[in-house]
Formats: sequence, structure tokens, C-alpha cells
Amino acid sequence: MRDLGVGFGYLVKGQKWVATHGRWFGFGLLPGLVTLVLYAGALVGLGYGADDLASWATPFADDWSSPWLTAFRGALTALVFAFGLFLAVITFTAVTLLVGQPFYESLSEEVDRTEGGEVPESGLPLWRELWISARDSLRVLVRVAFYGILLFACGFIPVVGQTVVPVLGFCVSGFFLAEELTAVAFQRRGVELKERLALLRGRRLAVLGFGVPLTLAFIVPFVAVFLMPGAVAGATLMARELGGENDRDDRDETSPGAGRADGGLPAPGGGKGVPHLPR
Repeated sequence: MRDLGVGFGYLVKGQKWVATHGRWFGFGLLPGLVTLVLYAGALVGLGYGADDLASWATPFADDWSSPWLTAFRGALTALVFAFGLFLAVITFTAVTLLVGQPFYESLSEEVDRTEGGEVPESGLPLWRELWISARDSLRVLVRVAFYGILLFACGFIPVVGQTVVPVLGFCVSGFFLAEELTAVAFQRRGVELKERLALLRGRRLAVLGFGVPLTLAFIVPFVAVFLMPGAVAGATLMARELGGENDRDDRDETSPGAGRADGGLPAPGGGKGVPHLPR
């Protein structure tokens, strides 16, 4: 259970990091604002059309007497909107990261730089990074859709559907939300999706401690936009630990010539990376 606190600690550290680096916080807000406008319109449309969708999908219930018809379609409407909200929480991060790839990658590099050691760079052109990010996000979305459909079906089970299923839904959302955010740092390190998922499953409680509170916060309008820069920063810090970089840094600091290069001279800039955006 200690790992839950560790994961939440990275979320807090990420928010503290952007609070002390205000310019990077401003950069990180722009992609989220654009994506928020698009998603707000989609959810409003779903809110207005969910009841019509429920009626269209259940013609067999047209002859039911009240209150059974109202209760049944009301519950189905709520489930449709909840499913849409579930997908919005997951895909919001993927779309925002895709829109803001140059911004968030530069922010992640700056976090690595302030933590010391090397600053990994993918060395790939922007279009290639966007393609990889979109491809991996689609693969994650397929997994999320599978779990979402399964949980949606379980939502009709009495009692369990109203208690256990929502909790499981937030856990699934939190896990894959953390995957999308850590992907910014892992992609620069050349870590493929399969390996990323293995690393995250190895510290499942820490990942949930990071992702579930963030998922709950993202439900509140506008909160997701303001938390995204800090979430990327915190996910970078967590990715460093999952990849064992913090342990290597500690060993380097205690070894002879630590932090030096070329005959004992300090390594310029503390790393080899250069941010994509002007500093």
C-alpha cells in the first residue's frame, strides 16, 4: 500500500515543479485549452442526445408501463453518458498530448535537466514522433474500449453495477491515464508500448496512486487543463524511477568523477538535451 502514496507523491511533485517554473506552466496550458473546447462541445452534444440514443437502442421497451420504462431508459441514459465521460477522460490526455507534443516533450526534457544526469532525446523528426504517439494512443484506446465495454455490461448487474463497477472504472482510467502521461518521457528514451506497460504493471499500486486521483480531478471542468503541465512533469519523475534512472544517478554521484566529463571537467549543461522551445 505504500506504493499508492509514492504514486500520489509524484503527482504532487509534478504540480510543485510547474509552480516553480511558471513559463513552462504557461506553455503546457495551450494544448489543453484547445482540446477542452472540442471535448466540451462533444459532451454537451452527448448530454442532449443520450436519451434519444437510449430510446432508439431499446425499441422493445416502448410498450412498458411507467415507472419501469422511465427507470430503465433513465438508467441506460446515465450509463451512456458515463461511458462517454469515461472515454473522454482517457482520450482527452491522448489528444492533448498529441496536439501539444512539442510543448510537453520540451517540458519533460526540462524536468530531466533539473533532476540531473542525461537528458534523453528520441532523435526523431517531429512527424515521426507524432505518428508513434498517435499509433500507441490508438493501441491504448483499443484496450480501454475493451475494458469500457466490459464494465458497461457489468453495470447492469444489481448492486455490483452501482458500487464495484465505478471503482474498477476509475482504476482502469487511472492506469491508462498514467500510461499516456509517462509515454512522453518513455518515448524519448525509446521505450516501446509493450515494455512501458510491463514497467507500469510492475508498480501497479504506484501507477494507480498517480493516475486515479488525476482521473477524479479531470472530471471537474477546466481542472484537466490546469493540471496537465504538472501531470506531465510528475509522470516524467515517475518514469525516471520506473526506469531505474534515480538509482543510477545515486550511484554516479558516489562514484569517482561523478558529474564530470573529459578528464574531470563539468559536463556542459548537466546533460546532452536541448529543449525544442526557446528558453
